[in-house]
Amino acid sequence: MTKRVPAWQAVLRGLGPRGMALRIGAPVLALLISLGITMVLLRVTGADPVSSVQAMIDYGTTPNSIVDILNRATRYYLSAVAVAIGFRMALLNIGVDGQYRLAALLAAALAGALSLPAPFGQILTIVAAMVVGGLWAAIAGVLKVTRGVSEVLSTIMLNSIATGLIAYLLNPKRLAEMRPGSNNIATPQVPSSGRVGALNGALSAIGIDLPGRLYGLLPVAIVVGVVFWVVVNYTRFGFDLKVSGLAPGAAEASGVSAKKMIVVTMVTSGAIAGLIGMPELLGASYEYSLNFPAGLGFTGITVALLGRNHPLGIAFAAVLFAFLDQTSDVLQEVEVPKEIVGVMQGVVVLTVVIVYELVRRFEIRREQRAVAGELATGHDLARAGKGR
Repeated sequence: MTKRVPAWQAVLRGLGPRGMALRIGAPVLALLISLGITMVLLRVTGADPVSSVQAMIDYGTTPNSIVDILNRATRYYLSAVAVAIGFRMALLNIGVDGQYRLAALLAAALAGALSLPAPFGQILTIVAAMVVGGLWAAIAGVLKVTRGVSEVLSTIMLNSIATGLIAYLLNPKRLAEMRPGSNNIATPQVPSSGRVGALNGALSAIGIDLPGRLYGLLPVAIVVGVVFWVVVNYTRFGFDLKVSGLAPGAAEASGVSAKKMIVVTMVTSGAIAGLIGMPELLGASYEYSLNFPAGLGFTGITVALLGRNHPLGIAFAAVLFAFLDQTSDVLQEVEVPKEIVGVMQGVVVLTVVIVYELVRRFEIRREQRAVAGELATGHDLARAGKGR
């Protein structure tokens, strides 16, 4: 019989229906409900729901938009995987945002100061970002196991500290320089030998021509997702991680240090967080500036929840959120406030979480009734045997 897991832990761990029909039906039902609610919201704002959605679809399926959506989804995906690693152990790493921004700044400063031949420059920059992200996340893990500080509180505070540290370092007197003709401040540009080329050339070789630059580190995001799934589900580390989060006492009794797993999990989550800014840094901007993408860590939390911590689910959720973000501007052309997209995203997440929890409870009750029926039948058979 399935153990009853508290709802908040079920949401974090991505627990849901195990039957194939319910696995497929639950997300479809949730998306249909969220679409219906969204249509009602659009009508309340005075807009025509059908024309608004059609405008978003038309704009979001243009070649330029597809490239932008895939680039956004790459960053969202890495952010969600970083969050999902902590979720698997019921750890809320709210500090992914600070971890990736600080890692991107320091990695950009390192890459701009060195000129190494490819691929050593790219590898050094990526490794440096992962190390910075992992070390920054390790602070929250150590505080939790040594002083009992909640990782939620510590990572939120570390976000603020990272923001202040970035503001201090992004200064012409330290790691940055002024851009002539503007008020922008940025780290020195990454040399050409340290940049990652777009995927357009490889795609053109197989007959796919795209109008914009597609991040060259997109395959890295795919590899990260595959490795995450294999490690969590098919290795001893993944087993220890889940057991330590589910029952720390049982983990200790079996020889697994729950405290050690907390620190290791936070470090791993932070290391993946360090990768979030690499597609933009090495494939587009080539510098860390005031315009560098921010807020990706918080988007990753919602994408991980929506994707149920599964690599494929996270991929679909990342593309969906990227599509909504990309098409938000076109809503103004049909006289709909672009802020409605944020409401749409919130409705989707809440609907999916609620539907999955209801389906999970339904499945648990169904199993409990089945077990109760089997026990009652066995009891009757035992009595019948004694009568003979």
